[in-house]
Amino acid sequence: MPSTSRPRQRPAGAGPADRDVGPRLRAAIDGAAPGLLVAVVVAVAATGLGRVLPIVGGPVFAIVLGVLISVALGARGGTRARRLDRGAALAGGPVLQASVVVLGFGLSLTQVVQTGTYSLPVMLGTLAVALVGAAVIGRLLGLGADTRTLIGTGTGICGASAIAAVTAVIGAAEADVAYAIATIFTFNITAVLLYPALGHLLGLSQHAFGLWAGTAINDTSSVVAATTTYGAAATSYGVVVKLTRSLMIIPICVTLGALAGRRTAAAAAAPHPQPGGARGLPWRRMFPLFLIGFLAASALDTVGAVPTGWHGGLNATSGFLITVALAGIGLITRPAALRAAGPRPLILGAVLWIAVGASSLLLQLATGTL
Repeated sequence: MPSTSRPRQRPAGAGPADRDVGPRLRAAIDGAAPGLLVAVVVAVAATGLGRVLPIVGGPVFAIVLGVLISVALGARGGTRARRLDRGAALAGGPVLQASVVVLGFGLSLTQVVQTGTYSLPVMLGTLAVALVGAAVIGRLLGLGADTRTLIGTGTGICGASAIAAVTAVIGAAEADVAYAIATIFTFNITAVLLYPALGHLLGLSQHAFGLWAGTAINDTSSVVAATTTYGAAATSYGVVVKLTRSLMIIPICVTLGALAGRRTAAAAAAPHPQPGGARGLPWRRMFPLFLIGFLAASALDTVGAVPTGWHGGLNATSGFLITVALAGIGLITRPAALRAAGPRPLILGAVLWIAVGASSLLLQLATGTL
């Protein structure tokens, strides 16, 4: 008896592309897994080294180890290095953005109010010195716009965290990130070693030294190291100033995103002008989703939705994600690109480091806080 069952039919609109989605997704995951796994392993090792040598820190170890692995694999054959690129790029992209969002959970917007007008003029003044100095002096040195921006924001705001946030906005090249991290690292260590002695030489009070360190030293770990040497009161105030200074990431990233968005829109509209005016601005580029997540996380912390006991774990998580991201950036950094700029990034970093430190003291003197 012949069967009366009908053959199964594909849903309308289904085609070969629909059937290939699963395999393509698996292939993408498989392609990214090796590089991402190596970035995580490097980050774990770098975090351990950072605990042994906190003056250096995990993020710096991560990018150094990543570059060394890239060099070793490149020497044995470029194909081996390229196999890691997809996962390493994932670490330097989405993982980097996630680290900034998690960072927001530990930064309450009320901290700006808590520090009050006592420290804000010094913070804003030193930030202006860093950004304007990076733009002007960096241009005179012939450095690219992204390198100038990363070194300026890293010096003026909060070192590796600021570099991570700005990189996610402007899409800087891996070599530019490596320049900036190396520069910030160099002068963080210099500040930790010299600032306590200079503070005693200048006769700075605990409060004045905390404000100086919090506004002129880049990474939080370096602020803690320098102020701990000076005294407990300097440490407590310096850390609060440093955290408040970190919130400057928000307006800087919004501004950079807006500028990048306008350039993108202008470039897209120029070859094919539309009747009735220019095309709309790319809002996602102007105000990236990860920055919205950062603001939402900060808002939750501000209203008390994030328990205080969670701050340590969240800060550690953010730090580890930044370390993974910088390990990924190191893995896809090619030494030839690093050699191109020579000593110019370090020269810019040295000038900014001196200018920011001096302007912090001068602004304290001018505002009567020294």
